[in-house]
Amino acid sequence: MPIYSYAGYTPVVDPTAFVHPTATLIGDAIVGPRCYVGPGASMRGDFGRVELRAGANLQDNCVMHTFPGRIALVEENGHIGHGAVLHGCRVGSGALIGIGAVIMDNVVIGEHALVAAMSFVKEGMQVPPRVLVAGVPARVVRELTGTEVAWKSNGTLQYQELARRSLAEMHECVPLAAEEAGRPVREAGSRPLSETRAETRAEAP
Repeated sequence: MPIYSYAGYTPVVDPTAFVHPTATLIGDAIVGPRCYVGPGASMRGDFGRVELRAGANLQDNCVMHTFPGRIALVEENGHIGHGAVLHGCRVGSGALIGIGAVIMDNVVIGEHALVAAMSFVKEGMQVPPRVLVAGVPARVVRELTGTEVAWKSNGTLQYQELARRSLAEMHECVPLAAEEAGRPVREAGSRPLSETRAETRAEAP
């Protein structure tokens, strides 16, 4: 994987974390226990520090960066969706940043909050715990339901399991020339939030 020391700083990766071989870590980049860093993700610790704490994930093509002397931080069990950009912000424990969202400098995302896909969270916004944030620019929409918090937490556990499985089972290989007969679609245990909400409504008395 592309890992580069810079200005006296060498990236740190816990042995229980999985960092995909195409992810890039530079300088003061820290990846904690049981973290997952996906293909094409970039953790640029060439100005300030970029850090993932225990159980967090940074999915494919995400970017983490910050200004000199600052820290971009994802706390324990933070969940960063595909293609999100984090710059000089703090994502609280158990929070979820949706696909393609942009989180700017001096933003604090509260614990177990959910930032909707494609949202733009402007500089300095302080997001309370356990709320849904959405829009361009983003605003607080409402408190999260118990179903939504449970769905979010389950998705994070799936990525922790993915880190473990990837360490054990992911290997570079030569592709097959054709699909095998009867090739099944792998079921990983998670599903879209809309389906979870619909099932909860159907089960309500």
